[in-house]
Amino acid sequence: MRVGILTSGGDCPGLNAVIRAAVLTGMVHHGLEFVGIRDGYRGLVEGDVRVLNRSSVRGTSRIGGTILGTSRTNPYEGPNGGAANVAKTLERLGIDAVMAIGGEGTLAAANRLADDGLPVVGVPKTIDNDLDATDYTFGFDTAVQIATEAGDRLRTTGDSHMRCMVLEVMGRHVGWIALHTGIATGAHVTLIPEQPRSIEWICEYVQSVYDRRRAPLVVVSEGFKLEGMDEEYSRKGLDAYNRPRLGGIGEVLAPMIEERTGIESRSTVLGHIQRGGAPSGADRVLATRFGLAAIDAITAKAWGTMVSLRGTEIVRVPMSDALGDLKRVPDHRYREAELLFG
Repeated sequence: MRVGILTSGGDCPGLNAVIRAAVLTGMVHHGLEFVGIRDGYRGLVEGDVRVLNRSSVRGTSRIGGTILGTSRTNPYEGPNGGAANVAKTLERLGIDAVMAIGGEGTLAAANRLADDGLPVVGVPKTIDNDLDATDYTFGFDTAVQIATEAGDRLRTTGDSHMRCMVLEVMGRHVGWIALHTGIATGAHVTLIPEQPRSIEWICEYVQSVYDRRRAPLVVVSEGFKLEGMDEEYSRKGLDAYNRPRLGGIGEVLAPMIEERTGIESRSTVLGHIQRGGAPSGADRVLATRFGLAAIDAITAKAWGTMVSLRGTEIVRVPMSDALGDLKRVPDHRYREAELLFG
């Protein structure tokens, strides 16, 4: 059996650990052959592949990004798109199964291909940790570690100048990164998309911290909306899926806080720094386990399924389970963090 592996959508730490685990276990224990499909679904529809073997994945689990490249191509668009054309491409290349590693958009396309009769299994990936079909996704732990280090550094410079520091982290629709970063850094206010708040509410906490001779730290998700805002803050146009490119709400909040409280305030937007660099140990382990489990799904011909973390166990679930509601931060988790605000 020849397996094609692709990574699609935004990159994140841990992708190469999935690829490495799949190739090593597949070759050694199942006699499988592998090709890497370049640049996600673009390579799938255009038949652009490279051979993968033990040498090509050696030492890659510690490397960030993806050795295969990625894109946001829709496999159902373009002259070579559609299930029938993709099936012909797979037949021409001798590919018997496809492992699609990606987030909601990637898995939606993979699920559609599987529904149309193609041999596809999925591996979930998103640093936002917003897929409802799995407890955690690799990349999330690394993103939180990076944001936590940034928050710790901001605390020291903020303390030196008695400034309010606003740290903006990723999180378009859900606030898991901000929530965990806020708890880990001891932030005085954490703002997430699921919980709109007024600027007066924010400033009340900031002022109370400052009055105790402490430098306030505010952690905010890029998708946070102040009460009264109709949509997330965006000034960078649209992405490939016609969604607003987020980023900059921290730069909006800092001057508003300074204007209302008189406390000198600064903002830092981490942006893609959270995506880059080596994956954490926890993400390497989870990604490796996902890769091993994906090979089991392929050898079992469990098409249309994806691997998932449930508790401490890796299980298979229908890919369609990842395409419903996002896994949002529940109210009780935010209330728990809120006990430590101010």
